[in-house]
Amino acid sequence: MITVLKAEPFTSIQDQGRFGYQAWGLPVSGAMDRYACTAANFLVGNEKEQAVVEMTGSGGSFKFDQKTFVSICGADMQARIDERKIETWSSFFVPAGGVLHFGKALKGYRTYLAVQGGIDVPLVMGSRSTYTRAALGGFEGRCLLPGDVLYMGKPTGRKDAQMISREALPLYEEAISLRVLRAMPTAVFGKTIATDFFAEKYTIAEDSDRVSYVLNGPEISLSEQTDIISMAVPQGAIQITSSGRPSIVASDHGTIRGFGRIGYVIQADLPKLAQASPGTRLSFTEITETDAVAIWREQRETLIALV
Repeated sequence: MITVLKAEPFTSIQDQGRFGYQAWGLPVSGAMDRYACTAANFLVGNEKEQAVVEMTGSGGSFKFDQKTFVSICGADMQARIDERKIETWSSFFVPAGGVLHFGKALKGYRTYLAVQGGIDVPLVMGSRSTYTRAALGGFEGRCLLPGDVLYMGKPTGRKDAQMISREALPLYEEAISLRVLRAMPTAVFGKTIATDFFAEKYTIAEDSDRVSYVLNGPEISLSEQTDIISMAVPQGAIQITSSGRPSIVASDHGTIRGFGRIGYVIQADLPKLAQASPGTRLSFTEITETDAVAIWREQRETLIALV
C-alpha cells in the first residue's frame, strides 16, 4: 500500500476519463495531460486506462510499504527518494519503506505517478477518475489528503526500469502556440472577429482550473452578446463570454454551455495546454482538419512505440 504523507492542492486520482454519460450532464474528467498519463502507465507495463496520481503545480510525499515499480511523467517536480534524484519520464523501483518526494514544478505544470497494477479505487460509471464537484470517483470523490492510504492492483507487465526516448519528450516552454480548428461562422462571430482573435496573444490566468483555462489579454470586441442557446461543448473549445473575455474548456467542464465559440484547440495540443502554468503566454494558429488528423495520428504512433 501507499500512504500519503503530504499532498498539495489538486492532487487526485485520474485515468483516461469517464465516457458515455455526457448526455446526463456528467463530464468526462480524467487526466488533463493524457499523453503524460499514458506514457507513465506504459513505462510500468500497465494498460493506458489504469488509474494514476495527478499532481498540479507542486507534488506531495508518498510512502511505500513494499518494493514497488513506479514511473513519473510530465512536469519536472524535482522527484527524489530520500536524497537520490529521480528523472522524470522514467520508471524505477521504490524500496520497501521508501518515501517518494515531489517539490514544485520547474518545467511544466502537471506530473503523473503510475504504479504497476494501477491505483486500486472503485470503478464509478466505468472510470476511476475524480470529479470533485460531484464528489464522484477517485479516492472518496475528493483530492488526496495526508493520511490517505492507496492500494495497488495486481502487478502485470514489464519490470525493467527505463526512460522515454528524447525524441518522444514534449517541450514545456514559457510561450506556446496552440493549433486551432476554426468553428463554423455564426451571427455572433463574423470572419473579422475570428481573424482578430488569431492575431492576438494571451496569458493563462491564475483562476484557471480543471473546468476551464481563463485567458488574460485583449478582449474581443463584439457587436452583440455572445450568449447563445446552450449546446454540447467539447474539451478544447475556445469560448467568448459576453464581456469579450476568452476561455478554453478543460476536462471537468460542464457538458453544455451557452457561450459562442471561435474554434477548438486540436486534441494533440491539449497535453501541451495542460502543462501550461498560470502566466504562460499563448498564441493561436489556425490549421485544417486534415492537418489536425495527421498530427493526432503521429502523436498516437509515438505513444504506441513506447509499449
